[in-house]
Amino acid sequence: MKRALVIGCPGSGKSTFARRLRDRTCLPLYYLDRLYWNPDRTAVSKDEFDRRLREVLRQEQWIIDGNYVRTLEARLARCDTVFFLDYPAAVCLTGIADRRGIPREDMPWVETAEDPAFTAFVRDFHDAVRPKIVQCLEHAGGVKIYRFYSRADAETYLKG
Repeated sequence: MKRALVIGCPGSGKSTFARRLRDRTCLPLYYLDRLYWNPDRTAVSKDEFDRRLREVLRQEQWIIDGNYVRTLEARLARCDTVFFLDYPAAVCLTGIADRRGIPREDMPWVETAEDPAFTAFVRDFHDAVRPKIVQCLEHAGGVKIYRFYSRADAETYLKG
């Protein structure tokens, strides 16, 4: 494994999994949220985000944490391994609630309150976003795909 993606619903624990994978593999870790968001909660332009992502994709080794389905095909074309944290919405909703108020290296700010639009996105992820991810993965030739359906599945992999 030289280039890995960690994808899944917000709150699934992608960043935690990615950090632990980084610690095991010593591969550099990049967070798509850090490429996209400014500390003042404004987003960079689409062109700037794409430029930043291309810089990462050009490297020989990396772990990339995040979904951003618009760019998934480009990332799949460069990666050799995908970790898909395919958890139920209830698990992810608990995950976003549990991380409120905690500084995280994957985000340039601390989430302090519930964001109703974000909560709705997480609640609807399984029906609205997940099918697009699954479709992209079905067409990703030559890529090793690990699909975890529970935190215990991911933990077993990391301990193995």
